[in-house]
Amino acid sequence: MTNPDDYALFREAVGDVTPLSEGENVLWLKPPALVTPRAPVDDSPDNPLIDSLTELLSLTTPLEYKAEGIQQGVLDKLRQGKYRPEASLNLIRQPIETCRQALYQFMRQAEKDNIRNLLIIHGKGRDTTSHANIVRSYLSRWLQQFENVQSFCHAQVQHGGSGACYVALRKSERARLDNRERHAKRSR
Repeated sequence: MTNPDDYALFREAVGDVTPLSEGENVLWLKPPALVTPRAPVDDSPDNPLIDSLTELLSLTTPLEYKAEGIQQGVLDKLRQGKYRPEASLNLIRQPIETCRQALYQFMRQAEKDNIRNLLIIHGKGRDTTSHANIVRSYLSRWLQQFENVQSFCHAQVQHGGSGACYVALRKSERARLDNRERHAKRSR
């Protein structure tokens, strides 16, 4: 049983802070169950993300990417947090293979649900060889493998800062058609 004095101290410390509500803008995915195959299996048709890493990013190298043909303003707005994340994925303390599978499933689900702005939390490392920086290095490489990723960069402090990244996806073909139909109705 907790001490009433401890509860009073806690209430005083948090003051008028209100808990966050469970919003519709968060997509929770369960980590995939890892099954060790008995014989070597080529999983490239299911998950084409590479599973080998050639070099680690240094902690001073910003996690940032802009696909060819994407305007600098898109990356700038993303960096400033002007695109609100619609779904998030937490990769903290997960094995690399789990991160690889979870990221692939998360990106496919986001595309299926027409979600364009993502937050991926990978954690912060104190040195270049820390697990969080290894995940960050893989993440940088993996995200560039998705055709629908138009840019990504480190997140704002309130979303995890250098321990997380924003990802902006291209509009799906279905979203483009919906936009065209909506604009066509307005012009009539």
